[in-house]
Amino acid sequence: MQTKGKFIVIEGLEGAGKSTAVSIISDAITSAGHTLVNTREPGGTAMAEAIRECVKSDWKDEKVTVEAELLLMYAARVQLVKNVILPNLEQGHWVLGDRHDMSSRAYQGGGRKINSDMIESLRTITLNGFEPDFTLYLDVEPKEGLKRAKGRGELDRIEQEDLSFFERTRDKYLAMAKQDKNCVVINTMQDMQDVHKDIKLAIQQFLG
Repeated sequence: MQTKGKFIVIEGLEGAGKSTAVSIISDAITSAGHTLVNTREPGGTAMAEAIRECVKSDWKDEKVTVEAELLLMYAARVQLVKNVILPNLEQGHWVLGDRHDMSSRAYQGGGRKINSDMIESLRTITLNGFEPDFTLYLDVEPKEGLKRAKGRGELDRIEQEDLSFFERTRDKYLAMAKQDKNCVVINTMQDMQDVHKDIKLAIQQFLG
């Protein structure tokens, strides 16, 4: 009987170091002998990538409503989950996601202050209880994270929000991480060598 794969997610604000974490964890998983598929959200399928561009674009004179943003996020997510993540897990492959559902609850729920009942309804419709096996939340102070993000280049529509938006988002992230037994928090404000060491330790402990 074929064993199902595991779904691992990396979460965090802009500038938290998700790309580096993806590289470290990918190496650990493949070194352990597992076949790995990498995804990102929003995105990961042709349609979901088109939605990503839609979400991140500045629509000039047209205001993107918080409701539209939330619905687009879940539309992209359900495309990815049903077309990529679940089929690969069924085949025994491991899937590593750069963001997943925790992002929407943090950014749209915390940052945008969208009613949690609305988000829970969408989660029920699109995910039907599906959750990651393991989540790594990379914690960074919003001011520092935005400074790092700006150093990478031009910011997208969401990244241009004010500091208070990201402070609310971080607070929501931390509250969820505290309640999630399958989530490990990494302090990315420390020296990078220590950050990398903590990430390696976390994934090694999950791999057993």
